[in-house]
Amino acid sequence: MKAIWNNTVLAESGDTEVVEGNHYFPPESIDKDFFEASDHTSVCPWKGTASYFSLVVNGERNENAAWTYPNPKDAASEIKDHVAFWNGVEVVED
Repeated sequence: MKAIWNNTVLAESGDTEVVEGNHYFPPESIDKDFFEASDHTSVCPWKGTASYFSLVVNGERNENAAWTYPNPKDAASEIKDHVAFWNGVEVVED
């Protein structure tokens, strides 16, 4: 799978975890050059608290377009530190 925004590959992996229809990319598959930590968080009753990243590619910014669960609840332990995308980021098969 590839995560693409602004004609740039942000993440690429053949081993994503799919939860609630979202592909969660392993941390080593992320190109960290395009990610900036955000103060935004959200809470899922069964996964825990998500932390967000804004994406910056070719001078354009996509606020809070990626998220991760750094300390998920036990039910979501398989997605610890994995990153998922939304807000215009295209997730496609290789």
